[in-house]
Amino acid sequence: MIEGLIVAGLLAIKDYVATHVLTCLIPAFLLAGAMVAFINQEAILDHLGDKANKLKSFSMAGLASFFVAACSCTVIPVSAGLYFSGAAIGVAFIVLWVAPSANILSLIYTGNILGGEIVIARIVAALFMAFFVGWVMTWVFRNEKREPADFGGGAARKGIIAKRHLILLIMILLSLLLPNYVVQTGSYFYKVLVWGIATAAIAVYAWKALPAEEIKSFLRESWWFIRLIFPLLLLGVFLVGVIGKLLPEEWIREWLGGNGLTASFLATVIGAFSYFATMTEAPFVDTLMKLGMGKGPAMALLLTGPGLSLPNWIAIARVFGIKKSMVYVITIVILGTFVGWFFGNFILF
Repeated sequence: MIEGLIVAGLLAIKDYVATHVLTCLIPAFLLAGAMVAFINQEAILDHLGDKANKLKSFSMAGLASFFVAACSCTVIPVSAGLYFSGAAIGVAFIVLWVAPSANILSLIYTGNILGGEIVIARIVAALFMAFFVGWVMTWVFRNEKREPADFGGGAARKGIIAKRHLILLIMILLSLLLPNYVVQTGSYFYKVLVWGIATAAIAVYAWKALPAEEIKSFLRESWWFIRLIFPLLLLGVFLVGVIGKLLPEEWIREWLGGNGLTASFLATVIGAFSYFATMTEAPFVDTLMKLGMGKGPAMALLLTGPGLSLPNWIAIARVFGIKKSMVYVITIVILGTFVGWFFGNFILF
């Protein structure tokens, strides 16, 4: 029994490393390091900081996140990079939620499998939850004092970011997005190929356009995120593999039927613990719906499945602190349960 659980955990790590490290995590860590090293902290504070207009900053964060095709683990370095560059806690956690739970790539794929009605409901629910999470995190941690860290003198610049640094950030972002956007079917090798070409272009550009000290600073900040987050992601993935081995499929079929609060809560909890790569939640939910799962629990799982995971909230606790992780996860579980129940009974028929 124990041996089987260990094997399940190790197989989960093997699959995760084989299909996510190169094309997802490496560009995400590089993007986070580049944001911290090159973005002007004072400009971030003006537009996304604690004193910025909440409606404006929350809207900017939520809408921009739709275009970041990231899983619940990949998005952590991106969100942390914003936060340590000076963005408000509410903004950082909106990005942390929306990018994996409702990015445009997963929405398109969801529409192809489950239909347009589910997609529209998912967009509305994700934005509602995002704004609620942003306000909750802002209110709970309103008295927390935070000094923006000095990561290379960004505040000395007048603009948000220098042109050469902006080009680098865009190239890194493309290396994160293109493998999923360009290669949606076929062998994973083609995603690696797209990532490899994009990464080679980044290396050439950085060597030509950036001084050696700036490259060192950028890589040093990226390595800081890797050391902080990556080991805990592996631990979380291992635990998810073990939990998946223990969770009986018959139990899922029996308890996720209908649109009651209990079914939505269970679907939300399953999503909060399980790990779903971008787009994998739609076929999984489709299978469960064919087995009798209600549309309400399906909505809850579509949101919390990719938006949360055990590796995700363990890493969040390491980066942002245990208290912030607990408040965030509990808020999402409550919202996911309510959204699933509401949409299942009053919107989706």
